[in-house]
Amino acid sequence: MLPAPRASVVPMGLLNTNVLFASLIWGSIGVGYFIYGKKRPSVYCSIGGIILIALSYVTPSALWMSILSIGVLAAVHWLIHRDA
Repeated sequence: MLPAPRASVVPMGLLNTNVLFASLIWGSIGVGYFIYGKKRPSVYCSIGGIILIALSYVTPSALWMSILSIGVLAAVHWLIHRDA
């Protein structure tokens, strides 16, 4: 008799298409912010881009990823215009 198949080791959040799509969108925006911050010496854009990239890796829910990413974008926008 064959043994029963093992349970999947992959967390369920990684298989959700909504999380994958949100991660693609917010990670891409984060890469754009990081590149923009490197070309134009803006520390806020570079750090905001790194935070957006990290959020796309560690947040297990598309809703929370979007809420946190919009908050990071708003904070970067506020910090840039505060110093101007």
